[in-house]
Amino acid sequence: MENKDKQAIVIGATGLTGFELTKLLLQDETFNKVIVLTRRKTGLIDDKLFEHIVDFDNPESYSDLVRGDVLFSCMGTTIKKAKKKSEQYKVDVTYQYEVAKAAKKNDVPKYVLISSPGAKKKSLVFYSRIKGILEDKIKNLYYNRTIIFRPSVLIGHRADKRRNEEFAAKFMRFIVRILPFTKKYRGIEGAELAQAMINASKLENPMIVYELGEIFNLLHKSN
Repeated sequence: MENKDKQAIVIGATGLTGFELTKLLLQDETFNKVIVLTRRKTGLIDDKLFEHIVDFDNPESYSDLVRGDVLFSCMGTTIKKAKKKSEQYKVDVTYQYEVAKAAKKNDVPKYVLISSPGAKKKSLVFYSRIKGILEDKIKNLYYNRTIIFRPSVLIGHRADKRRNEEFAAKFMRFIVRILPFTKKYRGIEGAELAQAMINASKLENPMIVYELGEIFNLLHKSN
């Protein structure tokens, strides 16, 4: 049985999955404190929530705040929003890695990351390549437990519309209806992915990568 009175740390809390994750952590009795590092306010209010507006370009300014029992990394952007590949790399790799390094230095034992299907550091696809680079960097930090999620298309309300992802989600729902064997590729709600991440953080696996359909198996599994 997982001990209570745990502290969770979240980055990317204003995004689709990160916001749902933060809400669920606040409701989860396992965690008595939820620390959020963010560039803008989440709008959430709770006695368990400790929200810090930080400058991710200056790791020294926030490094001492990254203390707890598990770090959830939900940060990410698109090339459309970032405008340049260098800016997308900064958000999808540099920022997350710097937070992960700070957490490791502060003896945070668990790390949970949202990555992407096909993540590979030598991929010819830029997005898949940067996700693979981040995965490798995180693995080389040697947390006590590292959990990586590679979900299919994420479904849910976003402040910034991502029409390509919305189209992909609708397309996959149609395909699954006529080709049931493609079920593992179906989209996943941000809240579902968030719950799977919390459940996985309570299981004892030193290093594991959850691919596509495997994530759904976690929705009803926890210590």
